[in-house]
Amino acid sequence: MKIVLLGYMASGKSTIGKVLSQKTNMDFIDLDAYIEKKEALSIAELFASKGEVYFRIQEGRYLKEILASQQDTIISLGGGTPCYGDVMKMLLQTGITTVYLKASIGTLEKRLQSEKNTRPLIAELSKEKLTEYIGKHLFERASFYEQSSIKIQIDSKSVATIVSEIEAQLL
Repeated sequence: MKIVLLGYMASGKSTIGKVLSQKTNMDFIDLDAYIEKKEALSIAELFASKGEVYFRIQEGRYLKEILASQQDTIISLGGGTPCYGDVMKMLLQTGITTVYLKASIGTLEKRLQSEKNTRPLIAELSKEKLTEYIGKHLFERASFYEQSSIKIQIDSKSVATIVSEIEAQLL
């Protein structure tokens, strides 16, 4: 079984994935960390040195590599992963369980404001520009995210509550 967590950056995909992995005794792979290990560069370095097109091609390739494994695995995707190439189509056609961790613009803005130093794409944005940036991306990506087999609203919920909600829908 494969469970793929998707949603916007800072929606908690990696955190939820780790806890869900422990509760289900399934392996956990963070796609961004997997890419960084394979490429021996950080995501920011990959974008800077090889560009977004290269990154998106490699991202799709590495995801397919992970999905080809026979291991039961929980995978957290990057925020943009399901929106490029044929990723979402591939996930849906193969019957993989996809879980959209859905957060409001306010929740995402609050989380990202405190993480700006570790996220190069938003590091230079003012509070107003950050809110606009998130809203624009959510609008563009919603049609991909909303195709998920499970949708969990995460605003004002604890990690334990979110994990329990996912588990209940997996049964």
